[in-house]
Amino acid sequence: MAFYGRENEVSLIIKLTKKKTASLVVLRGRRRIGKSSLAEHVAKNFFFLEFAGLPPPPNEIITAQKQREDFAEQLQRQLQIPKPRADNWGDLFWILAKHLPNKQTIILLDEITWMGNKDPAFLGNLKTIWDQNFKHHKLVLIISGSASGWIEKNILSSTGFLGRVSLDLKLEELPLKVCNNFWGKFANTTSAYEKLKFLAVTGGVPRYLEELYPDEPAIDNIQRLCFNRSGFLFSEFDKIFSDLFDKRAPTYKKIVASLANGSANLEHIYTALDSDKSGTISDYVEDLLACGFIRREYTWSITSGIASKLSKIRLSENYLRFYLHYIEPHKTTIMNHLQIPFNYSSTILGLQFENLILANRDLILQKLGIDRNRIVADGPYFQTQTKKKLGCQIDYLVQTKDQVLYICEIKFSKDKIGTNIIKDMQNKIHAMCIPKHYSYRIVLIHVNGISEELLDEDYFSYILDFSDFISDSSCLTRVAQSTLIETLV
Repeated sequence: MAFYGRENEVSLIIKLTKKKTASLVVLRGRRRIGKSSLAEHVAKNFFFLEFAGLPPPPNEIITAQKQREDFAEQLQRQLQIPKPRADNWGDLFWILAKHLPNKQTIILLDEITWMGNKDPAFLGNLKTIWDQNFKHHKLVLIISGSASGWIEKNILSSTGFLGRVSLDLKLEELPLKVCNNFWGKFANTTSAYEKLKFLAVTGGVPRYLEELYPDEPAIDNIQRLCFNRSGFLFSEFDKIFSDLFDKRAPTYKKIVASLANGSANLEHIYTALDSDKSGTISDYVEDLLACGFIRREYTWSITSGIASKLSKIRLSENYLRFYLHYIEPHKTTIMNHLQIPFNYSSTILGLQFENLILANRDLILQKLGIDRNRIVADGPYFQTQTKKKLGCQIDYLVQTKDQVLYICEIKFSKDKIGTNIIKDMQNKIHAMCIPKHYSYRIVLIHVNGISEELLDEDYFSYILDFSDFISDSSCLTRVAQSTLIETLV
């Protein structure tokens, strides 16, 4: 299987292999994000041992003893030794240590949450073997898991592992330019809009992108993967939540479902769940944030540049929203092998488009020529209505130390965007409390083109095409023949 992207992560881990002592690496991120593939890719030139925890099957409990038995079988196969007794983790780890070769080795403990969360002695035994043996070898030990909250609590924030972790990597979705590689030789002959239709389902999740048949239209790929009961993405939603959250999965699903139609605050989630304010629901939200399924965006004061306590939470995972809107309502019909007529709604496709752009905000900054060191704050921006000010919401706002605001509108339209957008932007800018000494630039990000009439209006300072995000093109349409950004004091 081809491996794309992750150059920085690969480089960071490879550098650790040059040390004369061992390194402990934490690798986390949602399921299917490519944690195992990354470890395997890095380890291809080294002695490599890979151990995986047993996933919890439906309606069955995997005991601590069962996890140890499976680990013992993996030791037997990979080290070619008689199967050891699986009475405790300490003995199993010492057997592994005994068979480490006298050369650079990489060990992957994959889905460590499944492996060890049923046995309270697991982490203590892992720490002991690290301190007494592993750290003296030329070894990179990679601890990988999808339950980022568990890893944060039990490893990264644990006094037992304090000072032992050399590298903490959280894998995000692949950038759009990397996603483009999955179309192979068809990348240059497939339109940006056609790619968007598929990415609106998969986001930048590599395992989902691997299921793409690049020679087929997006709609055929979606039909095969999502609206067929044997399709890879048909039952993926339930697998994600049951694997990660076990019996608590229904509550996590409700939280995600409450965000399927757009961003909202925590109060909205409490109302959707018909729940009083509680630490439990708040903890569940934190778990989903740690896993990368949702994202919290804080607004800020433009005048002071200080972050506000006000925030909104958005569903940042394209597949989850697609499932909730298009697959779940028709599950029974699909199970009966009946065809479902599928058409995107512009609203949902717009939310998915916005997710993709916000996940690639560094590319926006690059195309606008903004150095991150110049930024005071950036992100989706909202202003609540009061008696003294109007409410407004900006898809993406960048505030720089030069006292310039870049007001970005991420606009999806199946047709070319016309001049109506100008009035919408004027209303938003009028509502914003922009200090008098600030300059601002208006940016449009689109996918299906703009009309000649809009181009003639010369309203936007910058226009970014989605095709520039996903292809190798580095061009930027600068509509307004404006001068270089000046600082107004």
